[in-house]
Amino acid sequence: MPDWEKRFRAPRTGLPGWAEEAPDRSLFTSNATGTYEVYAWDRASGERRQVTDRPNGTTGGVLTPDGEWIWWFSDTDGDEFGVWMRQPFHGGTDEPAVPGLKPSYPSGLALGRDGTAVIGRSTDKSGSSVHVARPGAEPVEIYRHDESAVVAGLSHDSSLIAIEHTEHGDAMHSAVRILRLDGTTVAELDDTQGGTQELGLSVTAFSPVPGDSRLLLGHQRRGRWEPLLWDAVTGAETVIALDLPGDLEADWYPDGSALLVEHSHHARSELWRYDLADGSLSRLDTPSGTVSGALARPDGSVEFLWSSAQKPPVVRSTAGHVVLEAPVGADGVVRAPESVPVEDIWVDGPGGRVHALLQKPAGQGPFPTVFEIHGGPTWHDSDAFAAGPAAWVDHGFAVVRVNYRGSTGYGRAWTDALKHRVGLIELEDIAAVREHVVASGLADPEKLVLAGGSWGGYLTLLGVGTQPGAWTVGLAAVPVADYVTAYHDEMEALKALDRTLLGGTPEEVPERFAASSPITYVDEVRAPVYISAGVNDPRCPIRQVENYVRRLEERGHPHEVYRYDAGHGSLVVEERIKQLRLEIAFAERHLGLRDDRPEHRSAAPA
Repeated sequence: MPDWEKRFRAPRTGLPGWAEEAPDRSLFTSNATGTYEVYAWDRASGERRQVTDRPNGTTGGVLTPDGEWIWWFSDTDGDEFGVWMRQPFHGGTDEPAVPGLKPSYPSGLALGRDGTAVIGRSTDKSGSSVHVARPGAEPVEIYRHDESAVVAGLSHDSSLIAIEHTEHGDAMHSAVRILRLDGTTVAELDDTQGGTQELGLSVTAFSPVPGDSRLLLGHQRRGRWEPLLWDAVTGAETVIALDLPGDLEADWYPDGSALLVEHSHHARSELWRYDLADGSLSRLDTPSGTVSGALARPDGSVEFLWSSAQKPPVVRSTAGHVVLEAPVGADGVVRAPESVPVEDIWVDGPGGRVHALLQKPAGQGPFPTVFEIHGGPTWHDSDAFAAGPAAWVDHGFAVVRVNYRGSTGYGRAWTDALKHRVGLIELEDIAAVREHVVASGLADPEKLVLAGGSWGGYLTLLGVGTQPGAWTVGLAAVPVADYVTAYHDEMEALKALDRTLLGGTPEEVPERFAASSPITYVDEVRAPVYISAGVNDPRCPIRQVENYVRRLEERGHPHEVYRYDAGHGSLVVEERIKQLRLEIAFAERHLGLRDDRPEHRSAAPA
């Protein structure tokens, strides 16, 4: 088995969460069976068991505060539309967690210590809603709006609900409202000032201390994400001003005495403790790389999921030990092989300095080069372990990942810059990095692959159409291909985001949708195109992909399409391997690196 496949098949776990009132009861996700599923872990006894078992996998289990029940979301083959189920912690029959609620897209969940559940929902026809379910009672709707809203927190005594909403029409910048269980408003915090300012808020959690009504938030008032404490009852705000560059996220220590701060800067992250009593800040011992999640335990230690581009992920503790080894996999792979470290590239772009990450094989360039473009768009690539880029390196390719304008981690202005020139502004930054790596002798200009999934797949199709002479091959996974059709078919929350990005609906701003839609430029495409799409995808629906493919077919343009029975990506390891194998083979064949004639296929690389 080649190393690149071992990296996918190696058993791994997510960061375990635990019940607030029963911290020995934990949940985590793992791919040990070959499909990502939810597992329960009794830390006191050491017992671990698989909770869910579905053909297309499951993620996102939540424990009730007392640790008695596991909630998990049941959709159909990855369509993200379904209901919450629950199962006893030590095993038993699954049952609907809130029998009175019909299927929907999930939009946040908060579970109270007294058994109260607050469920956020959205549908394609009725916008967003919030429902309160008390023990033994039917769920009651307490909130509804056409724009997107998310249940974000429940106070210690279950009397206050925090929701993030975008009633002002800007889906990129949320306001926060505190509601009572009857739906009446306690307080509102709206940094957008009714949608006139591009300043968002993000809820972390209410204080874990009884009687403390403070809410921990993230704000953007100084051009980046920073923590803020807000008491909705008194109106008092406490700004946590920390002298660290980059974005800052925070969470509570279980006793409420301190904040656990995750500091992200230039595609790497670290952890700090901020003591609320005296304002002291102390760095926690974490290796160089990326912390993908962290939680403080009741004993004051911190557990965190860490990796780097070279080193595979592991769940560590600041107490000095590995917290959780993954269950043994079925195929004999114990650990993922290491990859090569990542290097930083900084390039002057049209909107400022562009940061990119480079991994390359041994030897001298120029190399065939893959530009692996991240999705989101409000996300960023980091110095973290990724099996996909590592596989390309194993096949002799250099891999460049660009944190274009629209990416997070480089300040609010960088993230918000993509609005109204959607897709095109990101491609300007990618082009600047492409020109740099070609001029430096790293990348072979005749062997440049533009690739990505989701928003990265969208940028791939838009890029091969608007920059037809720049790219040799295009590889697009679950992409937006026909923006107008995608808008009309996608889930409601994404429609709201598209209206924010483009300034309206396709009927209101048709010229913007046309300028940003890959299908507008399909007749200009020169590079062979490979597309993979999930037939149940609610985010980048299949009909708009078929529209684009039909246009390629009418031109007789070289392309391949792979359709699979899942949603926006797959949770099945073998499916992920299959898709990447097909992409690599397509690229190698069209770059002249692979001979697929029948008499040569037995010698072709895997």
